[in-house]
Amino acid sequence: MVDIYTDGSGKTGRYAYVVEQTGRVKILQEKGITNNEAEYKAIIAALNENRDKDVSIHSDSQLIVNQLNKDYAIKEDRLRDLAQEVWKLCEGRNVTFDWLPREKNKAGKVLG
Repeated sequence: MVDIYTDGSGKTGRYAYVVEQTGRVKILQEKGITNNEAEYKAIIAALNENRDKDVSIHSDSQLIVNQLNKDYAIKEDRLRDLAQEVWKLCEGRNVTFDWLPREKNKAGKVLG
C-alpha cells in the first residue's frame, strides 16, 4: 500500500501530493478553482500517477474524505463530477481515504 498525502488551495489554485515511500512531491496549479476542487484535483493527480498501485490517500479535508467514503452527500455538481472521476480511478484496486490533522499533512507543508 502506497501512502499519499494530498492538499489543495483554491486561493492560489495550487494543489499537491507527496508519496511517502519515495519522497516524490508534485505541485500543480490551475486558476479559477475552489479549495475543494483543488483537494479533489490533488487526489486525481496522485491516483493517475500511481495507477497500478494500491493507495492510501491522507487528506486534512474532512469534507472530501467523507464524500469519497460516501459518508456525506455531494451537493455541488462540479464536486460530484470530480468524485466520480476519483471513484473510477479506484476501480480494480484497493484505495482508502483517511482524514488527518493539518499539522500532520506532508502535502500541506509543501504548499506552505
